Amino acid sequence: MDDSGGHDVAGQHETEARQVGLGHPPNSDQPRPAGAVRVLMLGDVIGKPGRVALEGPLPELRHARGIDFVTANGETLAGGMGLTASTADALFAAGVDVVTSGNHIWDKREIYATLETEERILRPLNYGNHDVTGRGWGIFHAADGTELAVINLQGRTYMQPIDNPFTDADRLLEEGVEPLPAVRLVDFHCEITSEKNALGVYLDGRVSAVVGTHTHVVTADERILPGGTAYLTDVGMTGPRDSVIGIRSDDAIQKFITQMPKRFNLAEGAGQLSAVLLDIADDGRARRIQRLQIHDD
Repeated sequence: MDDSGGHDVAGQHETEARQVGLGHPPNSDQPRPAGAVRVLMLGDVIGKPGRVALEGPLPELRHARGIDFVTANGETLAGGMGLTASTADALFAAGVDVVTSGNHIWDKREIYATLETEERILRPLNYGNHDVTGRGWGIFHAADGTELAVINLQGRTYMQPIDNPFTDADRLLEEGVEPLPAVRLVDFHCEITSEKNALGVYLDGRVSAVVGTHTHVVTADERILPGGTAYLTDVGMTGPRDSVIGIRSDDAIQKFITQMPKRFNLAEGAGQLSAVLLDIADDGRARRIQRLQIHDD
């Protein structure tokens, strides 16, 4: 408090800054807090190069790090555009528990029927339910028995003008017939950093993690917010490393130079796996957030 009895704003900001926990060093291997469930969330898996980059290290990574639950965004898994039942099955076989998605989930019409029957594949919740197939969230069980919810949301800035992800999240979290499990993971598929950041702050204390996908470029702002929510603006892609967000560099550069129509082809060569590792206590509060990146060369 200041001498006049007013609130000490500077002091408040210093306290809030101390309450924000920074992420642990990337790729470190620190012990899990007692009683916490360990979760791995992967960003956009791009075509066959991404699947190969995931299939190699993921089984051993799950074993070595004691990972209980894995999500991966699969909207660009089928040749770089969309998802099919067979490509989703490849992720499940490699150790992924739930496949999230985004705007490209609709690119392969053959996935529509699968979205109705396969509970482990999610599409963004805020496409609504009117004549839209699939589901935007689900309740699952981790390997250690922890019950958890996975929620898939999509941003609107520079994207499709679908329902509001902020208010749709409110309805799910606050108006459900029964409360969701304490551990709640959000994949926010979104174009701009400010919208992602805003949703993370908005949901702080109400979900365990808000992890951004879609831009294919990993950010370095991982932290645990004051209310206990782990946050990362974008987890990055799992796919060909020597590329422009997964496509052949020459294709992307030609498009930027000429602005002429250009067919994009997936890049080849060495791949990378990009993910974020989370330790979450049984009260739903994150205890640890750490970026992981593994190169297959």
